[in-house]
Amino acid sequence: MNSNPRQIRLLDVVRTHGSVSVEQLSEKLDVTLQTVRRDVQRLAEAGLLTRFHGGVRVPSSTIENIAHRQRESLNAEGKARIASAVARQIPNDCSLILNIGTTTEAVAKALLHHKGLRVITNNLNVAAILCGNTDCEVIVAGGVVRARDRGIVGEAAVDFIRQFRVDMAVIGISGVEADGTLRDFDYREVKVAQTIMTAAREVWVAADSSKFNRPAMVELGRLTQIDRLFTDAPPPEPFPALLAEANVLCTIAQ
Repeated sequence: MNSNPRQIRLLDVVRTHGSVSVEQLSEKLDVTLQTVRRDVQRLAEAGLLTRFHGGVRVPSSTIENIAHRQRESLNAEGKARIASAVARQIPNDCSLILNIGTTTEAVAKALLHHKGLRVITNNLNVAAILCGNTDCEVIVAGGVVRARDRGIVGEAAVDFIRQFRVDMAVIGISGVEADGTLRDFDYREVKVAQTIMTAAREVWVAADSSKFNRPAMVELGRLTQIDRLFTDAPPPEPFPALLAEANVLCTIAQ
């Protein structure tokens, strides 16, 4: 499914409060109970919500991400806008790294008409997409391939990335917490992402609005370590102040 803006807001409300009644959602979103129940049913069928008697909760965990197919469908329109905004800022004839994630895969699609790119990735989906651009050279990291999302992780991938120094890295993350930490679920993936950040002259994070205040077990880094953030809606409090303090340029994709 391609969640609409109202459904994204619904997910944000549930994520903020942990669990919410259908009546509370109707009041907060200013829509009818029938509309809320219809949205809840669609989101639950997509695996993005768990229903209980009289309410809903997000089936989230600090130790495991939701499935790749579900993440692809969650806010696909917002991710496409983010990808277009990122691609507009990437010049032809430059080098970059794209890591694991459905948002970075959207960025890869937005780069299909760029020329002279040299792209390093630990994401087989990104590699498959960009192979469709004959003006782009794709370099794939070695390592262990995770079957669930075709991401490449492990020490071999870390060692491979260390060889390079690129113009920019565009990375996806699973969450940004209110203490300014960037977070993810898989320790092996985080080790590769940390190496990617050190291998780039500029670090750009591409994250849709559902990632704010989303917990995950492993700390990847901090806002102070990135240069730009691309997202699809204005960040909630306290993130505007945190971004300003960290001197991060935030782009809201239109």
